[in-house]
Amino acid sequence: MRLHEYQAKALLAAHGIATPPGVVVTQAGEIDAALRKLAGTQCVVKAQIHAGARGKAGGVRVLAADEVADYAQGLLGTRLVTPQTTSDGLPVDRLLIEAPVAAVSELYVACALDRGAGARVLLAGKEGGMGIEEGAKPVAHVIDTVRGFSPYQGRALGRAIGLSGRAVAAFGDLTAALVRLATTLDAMLIEINPLMLREDGQFVAGDAKIEIDDNALFRQPALEAMRDGRQGDAKDEEARERGLQYIALDGDIGCLVNGAGLAMATMDLIAQAGGRPANFLDVGGGTTANKVAEALTLLAHDARVKVVLVNIFGGIVRCDLIAEGLLLAASGFGRPLPIVVRLVGTRETEGRQALADGGLLGDVTQSLEQAAALAVQRAQSS
Repeated sequence: MRLHEYQAKALLAAHGIATPPGVVVTQAGEIDAALRKLAGTQCVVKAQIHAGARGKAGGVRVLAADEVADYAQGLLGTRLVTPQTTSDGLPVDRLLIEAPVAAVSELYVACALDRGAGARVLLAGKEGGMGIEEGAKPVAHVIDTVRGFSPYQGRALGRAIGLSGRAVAAFGDLTAALVRLATTLDAMLIEINPLMLREDGQFVAGDAKIEIDDNALFRQPALEAMRDGRQGDAKDEEARERGLQYIALDGDIGCLVNGAGLAMATMDLIAQAGGRPANFLDVGGGTTANKVAEALTLLAHDARVKVVLVNIFGGIVRCDLIAEGLLLAASGFGRPLPIVVRLVGTRETEGRQALADGGLLGDVTQSLEQAAALAVQRAQSS
């Protein structure tokens, strides 16, 4: 789960990492009060969306105070398209208006979860800002999962990227706080880019990105409450609310499968047969008939989906339970939707019979390759 910049900065500030003075506005009537509170001759106005490269798309501007209102009103309520969004862009429902920071240099620092190392890694670079991808490669420090991280290690990292004097000690304190925060939040990533170094040797987080591990949200209710559902795919959000593992893709063959590995194999076979999957959807091994019905309904409501391929290998889950769920949903589609069903495993005979008795026999097979080919044929002929 991603947080907005203003949310990330509030968490940084609460853990001792300096951020610029700023005000969040959601409507034009709040802009004048924000400018009075900041009381500066210049302001930085930032669109709050879950995507980077906002500056390259006009979503971040440094303006004179008397220019802010017109720019902010023109941005609020629009959709911002950046190199990291789809062509539809993302909705701009909030703006962060900040006081500018006088910096002598801009750096990069991040604490990320490295699955290969099996640990968090602290990354530091002597160049930050929009050109980070073209700059020097950041220096990495793997954090010992037992001993943790200490400020002296941060100071060594600071010297490695060319810091000196008071900035070294400040960088040690900042990196130690960053690692503590990542651990506290169950964060997969906390990135500060740019990390702004002031003339007095102190640091200010010019921008901030935080991504939380979805699997840890059950113990982070305060963070879960920060979720902005409008920034994600609508189908993804609906699936999340229903407890389904779902990822929208760009094809026209809906996939309803039990098991992540089987779901990926199903998508591969669809592609091999000349088709394009519309989604990844794993109903899981401990599913219920109601959840299967909800999953099928979710796919049926996607106008791009021309056919649904149901691929079930019954182990823990019973095939007759899957059939029950399919029958629960099939009557409420509101449009003709071909369904190709592959049922193999526990109570598969009963499952196929239930589908036949319920009038949903359609294309039913035991062969996954044949099921994928049939789904592609149905999609291409519709």
